[in-house]
Amino acid sequence: MHFSNIVAGLALISSTAAVPSPPHASAGPSRPPPAPGYPAHSAPPKPSAGGPKPPVQGGKNDTLYQAIVKRGRSYIGTAVTLRNETKELDIMKTEFNSMTPENAMKWESTEPSQGIFTFADGDRHANFAKENGLQLRCHTLIWHSQLPLWVSQGGFDNATLIQVMEDHIKALATRWADNCNQWDVVNEALNENGTYRSSVFYETIGEAYIPIAFRLAKKYAPKALLFYNDYNIEDNGNKTAGAVRIVKLIQSYGVHIDGVGYQGHLTSEPTNTNPGSAPNQATLEAALRATADLGVDVAYTELDVRLNTTTVNEAAIARQTAVWENVARACLNVKQCIGMTVWGVSDKYSWIPGVFKGEGKGLLFDDDYNKKEAYYGFKRGIEGPK
Repeated sequence: MHFSNIVAGLALISSTAAVPSPPHASAGPSRPPPAPGYPAHSAPPKPSAGGPKPPVQGGKNDTLYQAIVKRGRSYIGTAVTLRNETKELDIMKTEFNSMTPENAMKWESTEPSQGIFTFADGDRHANFAKENGLQLRCHTLIWHSQLPLWVSQGGFDNATLIQVMEDHIKALATRWADNCNQWDVVNEALNENGTYRSSVFYETIGEAYIPIAFRLAKKYAPKALLFYNDYNIEDNGNKTAGAVRIVKLIQSYGVHIDGVGYQGHLTSEPTNTNPGSAPNQATLEAALRATADLGVDVAYTELDVRLNTTTVNEAAIARQTAVWENVARACLNVKQCIGMTVWGVSDKYSWIPGVFKGEGKGLLFDDDYNKKEAYYGFKRGIEGPK
């Protein structure tokens, strides 16, 4: 079934049949709504400058992005939901040279009803990146989660769902064609054991939906780097092998893929939700090389390192700091690792406590936007041996 779906699907998307153009004006509410102080943009966003901000000379006073650019890599980024918080915005502008919209470009935020596109919040993020010289990692085109019901419960057949995918990818990719340096094309397609996750896309189309999505993304976003993105592939286990299989699948049908995103939602000690802790540096490097050896780039895309918030002490902080340093060293030791993105600026707005009770404090800045020991460990790892 899956083989025939790949052949049929790739034939469908390579046809010359016209695809309806998406509307350019926003219609209906956007989720999340614009934050106070940031007016929604109804016009298409400004083209992105693309490359990283230039580093300054200075050594120990370098910011994170300046340190990694000096090591010959492209960026240090952060995920963000834009809000009118000056300290957060100031850190974004000084420490990072890339940003990922946390929710503004996901399917439920951009096409809540079929053919009705709400671009305002995505435009706001794209314009912020442009105005502040930040690269833009756009997230995400095809994902089983945060889907509107009209997609997840639409009852579409194979050909119709492929057309739905094309309409959606075309709308987003062309809207931000001059802004997105990267796209997470397919997100989290794997179970923990490395098999394919059940989703409306997999159950309707089969594994074919993955190369189909990448071919469509290349068609409509020819300038962007195209990534497969997933979590828990940092330990070089069965799920890492699943990511390897996905890259090989895409390549075997002559479809373009630029890289694999290792999300990097890690723990520095055993917690209620994770009986282990982060892999050591050698394992982190081996996991990155597992896909990099297939001729693609790799990147850490959603980094945080959580711990038990009920038992925070000096030893726990030291373990957490060491994980951040190991992650950075692993990336810098793999030449295909082009950059790293942290999933948020400060602990104040981290997603972790709302999902994992009793866990958190996983980012580089505390609730008051002070640099934590984790920041200095991460920076040491970026800078490398003195």
